Amino acid sequence: MKKVEVPVSLFAHRDYRHLFAAQVVALFGTGLATVALGLLAYELAGADAGAVLGTALAIKMLTYVVVAPLAGAYVGRVPRRAMLVGLDAVRALVVLALPFVDQVWQIYVLIVVLQSASAAFTPTFQAVLPDILPEERDYTRALSASQLASTMETLLSPVLAAAVLSVVSFHWLFTGTSIGFVLSAVLVLTTTIPNALNAAHRKAWDRIIAGTRIYRATPRLRGLMGLNLVVASVGAVVMVNTFNYVLDTLGRSDTDVAVLFAANGLGTIVVALSLPRVLDRIPERRVMISGGIVLLVGLAAVITLSTVSAAGARWPIALVVWAVIGTGTGLVLTPVGRVLRRSSAPSDRPAIFAAQFSLAHACWLLTYPIAGWLGTAAGFTTAWLVLAALGASGLGLALGSWPRHEPESLDHVHHAPLADHDHLADAIEVEPGVWQHAHTYVIDDTHPRWPVTTQ
Repeated sequence: MKKVEVPVSLFAHRDYRHLFAAQVVALFGTGLATVALGLLAYELAGADAGAVLGTALAIKMLTYVVVAPLAGAYVGRVPRRAMLVGLDAVRALVVLALPFVDQVWQIYVLIVVLQSASAAFTPTFQAVLPDILPEERDYTRALSASQLASTMETLLSPVLAAAVLSVVSFHWLFTGTSIGFVLSAVLVLTTTIPNALNAAHRKAWDRIIAGTRIYRATPRLRGLMGLNLVVASVGAVVMVNTFNYVLDTLGRSDTDVAVLFAANGLGTIVVALSLPRVLDRIPERRVMISGGIVLLVGLAAVITLSTVSAAGARWPIALVVWAVIGTGTGLVLTPVGRVLRRSSAPSDRPAIFAAQFSLAHACWLLTYPIAGWLGTAAGFTTAWLVLAALGASGLGLALGSWPRHEPESLDHVHHAPLADHDHLADAIEVEPGVWQHAHTYVIDDTHPRWPVTTQ
């Protein structure tokens, strides 16, 4: 009975339901734009489309890396509903302009504006959730639902794109994207969103770097950073090289591009639907490390596939391999929200989500140009071998940084300046000015560094 009651109570919450719907339609709009942007790059640049798309996606990632922490720091300074609606309006207008582009540099300019709005939208949306869902269980379910929405978009938007492309030209995909952003804005307008409390005790720079500081000091988050690099290394092959691989190497159609993306999404969505039950029994670390291994196995298969000469034989194999990569992606990304929540205090949650958003996209900023520029200049096999080396180093970082066994409660000490702090009510003075106790540990103002010794 409990498994039925929890999601019903969550989606019965009107404000959350509208915000979730806004996220879904905006995600589907973005998914259509991803397919359309790749085809637009191919139309303008032909065989150099990989380099163009790699540059465009690198610009997108650079924008995310810079804008997301700023948005996370200042999200409490403006009315959040007005901010979300305004950002959706900006995205809708920019996407409507893309079909009229006839120069590659114009793509780059519009990408900066579009992705600046997206980079500000995501941490703002994430910071709203704990305010409208104060119960921890509901908030956790909402994080899982958001990740599921992202994986559903990965599967279904390419299928929708394939259906549209079978009837009209890809330029109409931009119209669908714009409609998605407009619907998102309307749904946000019908939602009651409280304004955030301003963290007046922190200076602007402290707010900007808060999430990164927590990230750097927490062992499991350093491990997550390594897995971010694995996802980006393998995902860059899918996002950047799929277009040229299908259209040029395999000699297939625009529709087949969307079909191969859909195969990748299918692997992700199957994992996203089945993983919540698995995570009740298996720790996040084991699941996510397994996902990193699956991703590298998939990339090894892609590299092998690049040496096969028969195009007809490569197509069915490519469908399977892209699905395997999607499976690994789902294994890594679906539990991320749980790991971030467990690694931060409620007041620091917007900052830590903004940091994850920024740092994960920093990895994509590294891998997109390799897939695009090196893939164009030296061929797929060379570029994919470099990406495989990066991915392997990321997996090594994850294995070395994230402890295999993580006790819920960590034993640690505080020194004299905190002797009168309420936090030490249950502590024992083990020596003059040194107080010791144990509790669930996260990095915050009271705990600026990870304990050296744990129980």
